[in-house]
Amino acid sequence: MERIRAIENTLKLTTVISSQIGYLLVIAHSGRMLAQAAMCSGFKVLVIDLFADVDTQQYAADFRKTESLAWGDLSSLVEDFLALYPITHVLYGSGFECYPESLVQLQRQLTVCGNTSEVFARVQDKRGFFAAMASFSIPYPEVVFSKPQINDCWLLKPLQGQGGVGIRHFQVDALDDGNCYWQKYQAGVAHSMLFLADGNQVEVVGFNRQWAADLGEAQPFAFAGIINHAELSVNQRALLGRWVVQLSQFFGLRGLNSLDFIVDAEALWVLEINPRIPASMQLYGEDLMRRHIAACAGELQVMPPFAGRYCAYQIVYAPDDVVIPENFCWPAECVDLPEAGVICRKGQPICSIIADYTQPDAVLSQLARVQQSIFNQLHRGFYPHGIPS
Repeated sequence: MERIRAIENTLKLTTVISSQIGYLLVIAHSGRMLAQAAMCSGFKVLVIDLFADVDTQQYAADFRKTESLAWGDLSSLVEDFLALYPITHVLYGSGFECYPESLVQLQRQLTVCGNTSEVFARVQDKRGFFAAMASFSIPYPEVVFSKPQINDCWLLKPLQGQGGVGIRHFQVDALDDGNCYWQKYQAGVAHSMLFLADGNQVEVVGFNRQWAADLGEAQPFAFAGIINHAELSVNQRALLGRWVVQLSQFFGLRGLNSLDFIVDAEALWVLEINPRIPASMQLYGEDLMRRHIAACAGELQVMPPFAGRYCAYQIVYAPDDVVIPENFCWPAECVDLPEAGVICRKGQPICSIIADYTQPDAVLSQLARVQQSIFNQLHRGFYPHGIPS
């Protein structure tokens, strides 16, 4: 009964908000997830992203494809939409890490459903972020901002990046562009925590295990997938909960965010906060977009723990250059579907898979089966792309 009342309260609030907002502009590297969730929450969705996938178009009242999220590429598309539709609010997703100025420009014209550009920039400021964690005695792998003189298991990481793009093993004699920092490689299993915040309070949505794909020497840590299942102790969950409250209050986080961390036996090592809606959102049910909008408006709905099935999301990367053929038979679990004739270069995403089941191992097996079905149709061999066995 408590869960039903909480859902009803959130629905009432977002019904009012969606009726007031009407059209919601979604801008992201890939907009399908946000467009789908926003449409299911009652919004009329307009999308700008880099792919204009088939299913993204289905969820959008109108869409535009952009070359990048740089303001030089976005500005005319945004102005076009503003001239055609009564837009007052914008919802952003992944990809702005490299283009923070675009968020600043969007915020000057529209109300942002999520963290402000100022909060986003503060969290992305690596020096400030790690200084904040040190002040709260939150453990993280050692970080330096000047080039190490020996290899010694360092990773080179971009100061502005997302999805593991640009992270690679450091070599002393390798060149870098100066827009990077170095972090000690920490063994363990990658995890994340999905949480809601209203600027002060925090509600933990769930804990997830995630994995990467090795796409070659230049891209050995590409984000590949995530499952809403994590074997963490009660003490570990409580400790992570305390840390995320401290960091959320310090930065003033709002809406859905995620905390990335490494688990090594009982030890925990925090890597970063993603101050925008993460991919794990789609593992926890359709009401999360409503709760995100409500939290951004200062209404944090406390709900019982998620009681759904185990669910996982996997990106299918191209093992080599492929062309999507006409009448390609996409398995039912596939999303982010490219149009026929699209060329997916080696290492680029072909599509994504979302699978669910009553047991986590069965979910991972389903991901592997669906991915292999795609490769079989494309006449490619077995290519696991890092799905855990």
